[in-house]
Amino acid sequence: MDGPVDRKAALRAYKERKPRPGVYAVRHIASGRAWADTAPDVDTRRNGLWHCLNDGRHLDKVLQAAWRESGEAAFAFEVLEVIEEPMEPVFLKDALKALKAKWAKRLEGTAAAG
Repeated sequence: MDGPVDRKAALRAYKERKPRPGVYAVRHIASGRAWADTAPDVDTRRNGLWHCLNDGRHLDKVLQAAWRESGEAAFAFEVLEVIEEPMEPVFLKDALKALKAKWAKRLEGTAAAG
């Protein structure tokens, strides 16, 4: 068993880490269908997204219906692309929008669309 966790150090490390903006996909494992979206920090997006889907509050009705039908275990969260270079918020918003469009188009060619 590991030693005690230093909660203050863990919280400090979490607060000091840099967010990674980018594009992610929620993929239905069995069908391969995927829904692409962006987040200002892809590393923290999954938990909030899963919570929203489990509560039945996601705005994408097709994704929400698939989640309700198949359940949480049928889906995977995938980080598709991360923007590494720092940007001003106004430019970041446009860059994320362009990346989402690019990935949505790529996913259309497979069993995926979102």
